[in-house]
Amino acid sequence: MTEPNDRPAVTVIGMGNMGSALARAYLERGYRTTVWNRTADKAEALADAGAVVASTAAKAVTASPITILSLLDNTAVEDVLDSVGEAAAGRILVSLTSGSPAQARANDAWAAGHGAAYVDGKVMGDPPDVGTPRMSLAFSGNRDAYEIARPALQELGSVLYHGPDAGYAAVEFNAQVAMGYEFLIGYLHTLSLVEAEGMDLEAFTERLAGSLNGYAGLLQLMAGAIKSGTYGPDLGDLDVQAALMADLIGHRESTGVEAVRMREVKALMDRRIGQGHGDQGFSSMYELLRP
Repeated sequence: MTEPNDRPAVTVIGMGNMGSALARAYLERGYRTTVWNRTADKAEALADAGAVVASTAAKAVTASPITILSLLDNTAVEDVLDSVGEAAAGRILVSLTSGSPAQARANDAWAAGHGAAYVDGKVMGDPPDVGTPRMSLAFSGNRDAYEIARPALQELGSVLYHGPDAGYAAVEFNAQVAMGYEFLIGYLHTLSLVEAEGMDLEAFTERLAGSLNGYAGLLQLMAGAIKSGTYGPDLGDLDVQAALMADLIGHRESTGVEAVRMREVKALMDRRIGQGHGDQGFSSMYELLRP
């Protein structure tokens, strides 16, 4: 029989919907789980489930070798770190809070200056997904600390480490989420066009979903072309694509559907063609977008 003090220990700070789900997942898996929340009653709700409720953030951090911060934003993380101060020495701090790469790097520097190790994490999933394969977590930062914390982090879902630069998990998360929004706003504009022409939205979407499978290979091809700087005619020559783009813009505007994004693409095509690269493909326009 495993004694309480023989069980792995973890602290969770922040008892919002996600933080509470994280703490409950650890409790269900037999972890000695300490919790803290600025509003005490939210933490007390976990006591009945077996959690130890710390009176301060500093005491919560010192209760376990690994502390997970699941807070509203990075400002809240900074406030907690300031209140913890030197109590963080010798501990592993894992932030599962949204924020920018620069903020993650600043947290990493704070931890190093206080004798702690920092791992930044980003969550792709919802509270009900915690502890299942549907939950995906991206991590970056102190490699040794990540390896120590990895068994505990794997209790939460599928994990992927992106390297010692603490900002990389945020880069991955922000890029993934931004790509989703880019796609979805394009989808909504396209539905406006389909509806304006009187076609069935659900039937169109079913056909669209089938055609999306072909994009995976195209994306890999484009990434390879960008990395090598050798641009073949993916999707056809830009000379041909620019003519097609003019048709697409005309169609949208004839139905009163917004065409600003299409015009932006057409302008990039025209610039690239003007540079003498009309025989190259869509991926070659990346040369106009490089930082």
